[in-house]
Amino acid sequence: MAKTLTGIVTSDVRDKTITITVTSRETHPIYKKQYSVSRKYTAHDENNEAGIGDKVTISETRPISKTKSFKLDTIHEKSRGSIELKETEVEA
Repeated sequence: MAKTLTGIVTSDVRDKTITITVTSRETHPIYKKQYSVSRKYTAHDENNEAGIGDKVTISETRPISKTKSFKLDTIHEKSRGSIELKETEVEA
């Protein structure tokens, strides 16, 4: 059974490659406090479908390159777009 992970796309600059950040909560073995851990994975995106901010599922596959050993399975939720602030001109 191949390992599957769900995360948010943080970079789609490279051709056919996306970077996914997977955030999980872990408990410290001694202090029993919970903390969040973020891990980055690179995945193969054959058709360049995913964009920054999309929630995606990736699955493990044979190594495609030195850092890529995952491929894009499904896009669960597309990004709603980024917010850009308008520049207002101030007249003197």
